[in-house]
Amino acid sequence: MEVSTTYLSTAIGPLEISGTQEGITAVLFVPQTGTTSEEIPVCLKDCLQQLTEYFAGRRTDFSLPLAPQGTPFQRRVWDTLSHIPFGQTISYSQLAAAVDNPRAVRAVGRANATNKVNIIVPCHRVIGADGALTGYGGGVERKEWLIKHERQVVSGC
Repeated sequence: MEVSTTYLSTAIGPLEISGTQEGITAVLFVPQTGTTSEEIPVCLKDCLQQLTEYFAGRRTDFSLPLAPQGTPFQRRVWDTLSHIPFGQTISYSQLAAAVDNPRAVRAVGRANATNKVNIIVPCHRVIGADGALTGYGGGVERKEWLIKHERQVVSGC
């Protein structure tokens, strides 16, 4: 299946969005935009629209077909991430408990780190048990921005 790519400029840097006819395979922060594929599937067009609405504070959830590649455990973690309410955070230990494996905190952390569908699969909503903004593939400053953005949308400020 051919993978198509497009880009979106955001307040916290450019996003590279990739996918096939089946769904979105990646939403990644990149240093700069590249060349958009000549023809992009409908799901990529929808993703651009929904992410634009998210950054404008008009969208709190996504309805897109996703096609991430990963192990069954990673996919279970990613599915669980998708159920963290907009504007809220949980700890890695809470995430491990939510996937019915409370001792697998490190494995959950690794699965979280391998998520390639940023924002849509909200790995930025997972924080340290002490409330610290630990690690994020897009950088901790982006994680902080995303959490603050969502909390502002929820509070109406």
